[in-house]
Amino acid sequence: MYNFFKTDLEWLPGDMSIVVPVLCALVFFTAYWFIAKSEKIKASFYKKYDFDNASASHIFFTKCAGFILMGVIPVIVCLLLIDGLSFEDLGIAFYNKTAFFTLVWTAGLCALVVPVAYFSAKKPKNLINYPQIRAKTWTKQIYVKNLAGWALYLLGYELLFRGVLFMPLAATLGIWPAVAINTALYSATHIPKGLDETIGAIPLGAVLCLLTAASGTIWIAVIAHIAMAWTNSLTALKHHPEIHYRPYGK
Repeated sequence: MYNFFKTDLEWLPGDMSIVVPVLCALVFFTAYWFIAKSEKIKASFYKKYDFDNASASHIFFTKCAGFILMGVIPVIVCLLLIDGLSFEDLGIAFYNKTAFFTLVWTAGLCALVVPVAYFSAKKPKNLINYPQIRAKTWTKQIYVKNLAGWALYLLGYELLFRGVLFMPLAATLGIWPAVAINTALYSATHIPKGLDETIGAIPLGAVLCLLTAASGTIWIAVIAHIAMAWTNSLTALKHHPEIHYRPYGK
């Protein structure tokens, strides 16, 4: 006979607030990732449009998919499965008492990350991946798709990471375990983008979690993240030797 330790499988009252957010992060980020990287989906755009419009439309599609899969669906799942959970519990709220704090830290964080993104975006290794839309000639329509796509995507991204995957865990486990879990998973999602972004996501992720907890909302993280992405994308557009912005086309 073999021996084993008895395992307590009792479902505790707070377990749903931990299990559901973590599984949502795993399932829906994975779903987004494989849709975004699907060669079949990408090929369907390139069959339908010319190269420039295909690239813009495909990337915009993946950004919208990210907003729905990482933002909308996980929020709905958590609200349905976790008793008593509200939008406010996920940081989707505005509080008058923390409004000034939110404004000051949003401005301060943007003042920090925007210059960093600007100077980093010029580097050749960044230009390999950015701007993500690889159209050779950017029109106004492509330009707007780029900005709107990033805004939608990062709203969904922050709804998942600073909302679903942080706020319920912080309320159940405490602030530091929630920060540790969140930062570890947040950093891991940057691994395909290289060592620099993976390491950089560690302090940024921790800071965004702490500011989310202090303000009670996800908006500092959302706005700072969008500002950083827009800066990186538009700086890369300006400095990429093979990509040009012509508002009225060729």
